[in-house]
Amino acid sequence: MTERFTDELWQEAQPLWQAIRDHPFLAELKAGTLPIETFRYYVVQDYHYLEAFGRTVATALAKTPTSDLLTTVARRVMTPIERPLHERLFALAEVTHDEAKVASVAPTNLAYQNHMLSVAARGTLGETAAALLPCPWTYHALGDVVVDVEHPVYSVWAGFYSEGLLAESCRAWRELVDGEVAEAGPRTRAAMRRVFHRSMQYEWMFWQMAYTRERWPIE
Repeated sequence: MTERFTDELWQEAQPLWQAIRDHPFLAELKAGTLPIETFRYYVVQDYHYLEAFGRTVATALAKTPTSDLLTTVARRVMTPIERPLHERLFALAEVTHDEAKVASVAPTNLAYQNHMLSVAARGTLGETAAALLPCPWTYHALGDVVVDVEHPVYSVWAGFYSEGLLAESCRAWRELVDGEVAEAGPRTRAAMRRVFHRSMQYEWMFWQMAYTRERWPIE
C-alpha cells in the first residue's frame, strides 16, 4: 500500500511535533501550574489567529475547481468549531471581547498569519491546504497529550481536544492535501512540502510566543 503524502509530511515533521508536545506551556497547562495571565494571552492571540485562518480558507474557495471541492472547503469556513470554545474560555478566564479585539497581535502571530495568507494569495489550492493542515492536525494530536487535566479553566480547553472534536476537520484537510498532490507536478509537490513544514515551525513558535508572552520591542 502506497504511503499517503500527508503521512510523509507528518513523518518528516516528527522533530517539530516532538518539540511541540514537549513544550513547557503544555506541560505546565497539564499540571495546572501555568499562570492564568499566560493562558489569557494565549487565548486572545489564538482568537486573532483563527480569524486569519478563516480568511485563508475563504481565499482558497476561489481556487476550488469543482463543486464537490467547493462544498468541502466551504464547510471549513461555515463551521468554525473553535469559536464556541473561545466564548467559554473568555468567560472562564475573565477576558472580555473588547479586550480581545483591541489586543495587539504579537509578531510571531502576525508572521504566521501572513504566511498563510501569502500562500493562499499566490499559491495553488494544494499549497494553501498544506499550509493550513498543521494547525488542526497538531491540535488534534495534542488530544492524547493533554488528558486528565484538573483545572477549572485548562480542563475545558484540554477537553475540547482530548474528546477528538477536531478529528473530522483534520481528516478533511488531510484528504484535501492528498487529493491535490495526486494531481500536482514535482514543483507544486515540493512547494506543498515546504509550506507544510513552515507552518509546523510556526506552530511551535506560537507556543513559545504564548509562553513568553511575546511583545513588540517598540510599541
